[in-house]
Amino acid sequence: MPESAARRLVVAINPTASFGRTSSVGAQVVERLRSDGYEVNELRAPDFEALKVAARAALAEHPDALIVVGGDGMVSLGVNLVGGTSTPLGIVPTGTGNDSALGLGIPFELPAALDALAAALARGPRTIDLGHLTHAGGELWFASALSAGFDARVNERANRMRRPRGASRYTIALLVELLRLRSRRYDLVVDGVPRSVSSVLLAVANNSSIGGGMLIAPDARLDDGALDLFIVAPVSRLRFLRLFPKVFKGTHAGESIVSLSRVSTVTVAEASGDIVAYADGERVGPLPVTVAVRAGALRVLA
Repeated sequence: MPESAARRLVVAINPTASFGRTSSVGAQVVERLRSDGYEVNELRAPDFEALKVAARAALAEHPDALIVVGGDGMVSLGVNLVGGTSTPLGIVPTGTGNDSALGLGIPFELPAALDALAAALARGPRTIDLGHLTHAGGELWFASALSAGFDARVNERANRMRRPRGASRYTIALLVELLRLRSRRYDLVVDGVPRSVSSVLLAVANNSSIGGGMLIAPDARLDDGALDLFIVAPVSRLRFLRLFPKVFKGTHAGESIVSLSRVSTVTVAEASGDIVAYADGERVGPLPVTVAVRAGALRVLA
């Protein structure tokens, strides 16, 4: 390990990643890093809030990097702890959604992910952009995307469901929301210009994918200094179902009902008031929200 390399690491572990099926991964990450000669402060907690408190306290000791073990929820936790600071963020992807890792080219298989982390620690971090979001409840950072349409409603319904446990509740929530699919009227301010649109699916993306591999903005890059505004015009359920497989392949961009544009700032409001926004899969709160790109806001080990 070079003399200039990071030596003191905080490792924050999500024990509920993939609904508990990958809870042993954290121990393997810590073991590998210690065997590589790093001083590791291992953090575990029963829930995200407790983990956030513990991680914030650990970061006050000025470690050389924060490593998160989990899915996009853990990436969101890490980004909101070190975004806009000089502390690098490392990611070992587990969980059901790993869009940040996908966009960064971090392998999903544990041995390869650990090798990639070790290499990044040795050579140092790169910088990427973040989305900065403000709303009535405060402000936050996001790495991948703000969702304010159909997918946000699916997330909100799934999170309200007590049963079934596991990923199947998202499938059920998707089917219920599909049956209730209708367009919404949005009032936007895009780079200072007011604009009204009707849409069934609306997102502001920093990354190319959301929702576990939906390539909503296939040309988006994490370090291009811009966000991608993604809008799907009002469509029938049948046309929407035909569009969905194309979104996972990124081949929807040429469809007449799909609009993709590069932007710097967007304010999103919706008249009915029943859309709850999500950022990187985490609940933000009701619209309106304003998002802006912050170039180079995150140092990431990837």
